[in-house]
Amino acid sequence: MLLVHVLLAAAIGAALPFRHRHPVAALAVMVIAMSAHALLGAPLLPIDVLALPALYSLAARHRPPVSVPGAAALLTWLLATTLPRLGDEHLNPGEVGLLCVVIAWVWTWGTLVRIRRAHLDELGARALRLEREQHALAEAAAAEERARIAREMHDIVSHSLSVVVVMSEGAAATVDTAPERAREAMLRVRDTGRSALADMRTMLGVLRSPETGPHDPQPGIDRLPELVAESRAAGLPVQLTVDGDHAALSTGLEATVYRIVQEALTNTRRHAGPEVGRVEVAVRTDPGSVRVRIADDGQGPATAPTTAAPASAPAGTSTAGTSAAGTSAAGNGFGLRGIRERVAASGGIVHAGPRPGGGFEVAAELPTDTRTEGERT
Repeated sequence: MLLVHVLLAAAIGAALPFRHRHPVAALAVMVIAMSAHALLGAPLLPIDVLALPALYSLAARHRPPVSVPGAAALLTWLLATTLPRLGDEHLNPGEVGLLCVVIAWVWTWGTLVRIRRAHLDELGARALRLEREQHALAEAAAAEERARIAREMHDIVSHSLSVVVVMSEGAAATVDTAPERAREAMLRVRDTGRSALADMRTMLGVLRSPETGPHDPQPGIDRLPELVAESRAAGLPVQLTVDGDHAALSTGLEATVYRIVQEALTNTRRHAGPEVGRVEVAVRTDPGSVRVRIADDGQGPATAPTTAAPASAPAGTSTAGTSAAGTSAAGNGFGLRGIRERVAASGGIVHAGPRPGGGFEVAAELPTDTRTEGERT
C-alpha cells in the first residue's frame, strides 16, 4: 500500500509541469490520483496542495465552461475526503470551509488574470486596427492633397503658358509691321510670367510649410475680370457677366469658380480654332447655388458631352447616364477632368460638350452649402 501511495503522489507531482500547456489534463490526473488516495483510506497529504496551481492555470487559460467543472471536481474531492473524517482528523468544519474558500479564491484569481489578458489583447488588436486605419486615412489624405496640388499646378502653368505662347506668337508676327503692338504684347507676356511665378512661389511655400496660411493661392470671383482681360489680350473675344451677391461665398467655393473659368478659357484658346467669334462667361449666384457657364462658337474637336454627377453618386455614373470620366475637348487632356474633380468635391454637377449650334460649352452648378445630405438633415 505504501508503494501505491508513493506512485500516486509521484503522478500528482509529475502532472504539475504540464499545467501550462495542458491544464485540463494536468488537473484531471491530479484529481484522479488524489481520489485514489482517498479510496485507499489516506487522509489529506501535503502534496495535494499542488492541485491549486493546476486549478489556477486552468482558470487563467480557459473560460468558465471549462474551468468551473475543474473547480467543482476539486471541491467534491475535498468534501468527500474530509467530511467522513471530521471526528477523527485534525480538521474541523471551519478549516474545511477555509479550504473551500481557498479553492474558490484560486479559481477567481485565475479567471481575473484570464480576463485581464483578454482585455490587453483586445486593446493591442484595437490599437493595431487604429494604426492601420490612420495609415490608410493618411494615405488617402496624401493622395487627395497630391491631386489638389496637381490641379492647382496644372491651372497655373497651363493657363499662363498658353497666354504666353499666344501673345509671343502675336508679338513675333507684328514686330516688323506694328512694333508698338508687339512691345505691348511682350509686356503682357512679362506680366503674365511674373504672375505665374508669384503663384508658383506661393504654391511652393505652401508645400514647404506644414500649415496653410494666408498666402495660400485662392483666387476668387473678384479676379475674374483680370482673367478675362488676359484672354482678351491673347485674342480671345470674351464677354464676362457676373450676377448676384457672392460676398457670402466661401473662399474655397470662389476658388473653384475661378479655376473652372480659367481652365475653360484655356481649353477654348487651344481647341476653339481661329474662327471663334464670341466667348461668353457667366457667373450667377442664387440662394443655395452658384451657376457657371462658359460657351464659345468656335469649331473645336467635337466630342460627346459629359455630365459629372455629385460626389455622393456612385463612381462612374452621371445624371445624364454617361460616364463622369469622359474625354475632354482635347481628347485625353486633364483640363475637363480637373473641372469635374473640383465640381464633384464641392458636391455639384457639371456638363461639358459641344453645343447644338456649334462651339463648346462648360456649365457647372455648385451648392453654396457643401455639407452632405445627411449632415443637412
